[in-house]
Amino acid sequence: MDRYIGLDAHSQSCTVAVMSAAGKRLREERLETNGEALRQFVRTLPGRTHLCLEEGSMSEWLYELLEPLVDEIVVVVPERSRGNKNDSVDAWARADELRRNATQRRVYKAPQKFTALRDAVRAYEISQRDMVRAKNRVNAIYRSRGLSGMGDAIYDAEQRKRWMEKLPPHRRELAGLLSAQLDGLLQSHAQAEKWLREEAQRVPIVEKIKTAPGIGEIRAAQIVASVISPHRFRTKKQFLSYCGFGIVTHSSSDWVRLGQAWERRQVSQPRGLNRNRHPMLKRVFRGAADAVIGNMPRHPLHIAYQRSIAAGTKPNLARLTLARRLAASVLAMWKNNEDYDPIRQS
Repeated sequence: MDRYIGLDAHSQSCTVAVMSAAGKRLREERLETNGEALRQFVRTLPGRTHLCLEEGSMSEWLYELLEPLVDEIVVVVPERSRGNKNDSVDAWARADELRRNATQRRVYKAPQKFTALRDAVRAYEISQRDMVRAKNRVNAIYRSRGLSGMGDAIYDAEQRKRWMEKLPPHRRELAGLLSAQLDGLLQSHAQAEKWLREEAQRVPIVEKIKTAPGIGEIRAAQIVASVISPHRFRTKKQFLSYCGFGIVTHSSSDWVRLGQAWERRQVSQPRGLNRNRHPMLKRVFRGAADAVIGNMPRHPLHIAYQRSIAAGTKPNLARLTLARRLAASVLAMWKNNEDYDPIRQS
C-alpha cells in the first residue's frame, strides 16, 4: 500500500496532500511549519510513503527532517503551471507527479555532505556579489559627473580622497557614505575568502581538482560544493549539460524516401547551449578557460585553442570547446581520485 504525499511549504504553514497509488485523494491537511508537527503527521500514514516537495529556502531542512521517516523523498523544480494556483493545487500536483513518475527536474540533496564547505562557498558568493554591486554604485557617482580614468583608486580608502574632492559637496557626501559601505563589504569578503580557503583545505578532493589548469583553490571548492558527488553523472555529456555546456539542436522533417528506403536528412542545426544549468559551474569553467587562454601560453590546452583559431573556428566557440574539455577532465579526475595529467586529459 503506497501513499504519495505532496508538500507545499511556506514560512508559517504547510499544506500536505496524500494520494493513493490509484490516484484517489485521501487526505489534505494544513499544518504549522514546525518540525515536530510535520514528523507526527508523516508517522500517522500507513504503508510505503513517497514525499515530493518544491525546491526553496526550506527544502534542505525539510529533506533532512523527513528523509528518515519516508521510503522516498524527492525535491523538484516544478514547471510553470497554467490556470488557478494556490497551496492546495500545488500540493496535489506534487503528489500526482510523483505517483505518475512525471517529475521532470529533480534537485539533488545531500544535507550531510560538505556542509561547512557549502556554507563557506555561499558566504563567499554573497559577499562577492554585494561587493561588486557596491563598487558599481561608487563608480556610477563619478561617471555621472563626467569623471573617468579613476581605476581602482576610488575603491581604496587611502587613494579615493583626491577623487572625492572633484565632486560637488552633495555628491561628495553620497560618495563618502557608499565608500564606507564598500569598506565594510571588502572586509567581509576578505573574511569569507579566508573561511572558504580554510574549509577547502579540509576536503581532500579539492586538492586534487585544483591541479587542473585555470581552476585553483577557490574554483575547486565551488565545484565540490555544487556537485557534491561526481557519481550523479553517468557520462560526461550529462555533466556538461549540468554545467550549461550542452549543445541544443532543433530539426524537422528528418526523413526522406529514396526509392524503397528511408534516409535521414542532414537538417539538424545547433541552436546554442542549454539554459537549464547550474550557473556557478558555468561561470567557474568559463573563468578557468579564460585563465588558460590569457595566462598559460605554453599549456597543451592553450596550444590546442590557438590551433583551433588558426583552423578558422570562431574564438567564442574555441573558448567553449576549451571549457567543455576542462569540465570533462575535472569529472574524470574526481571519479578516479587522481591529479590532473596534461598528457591524458589535454
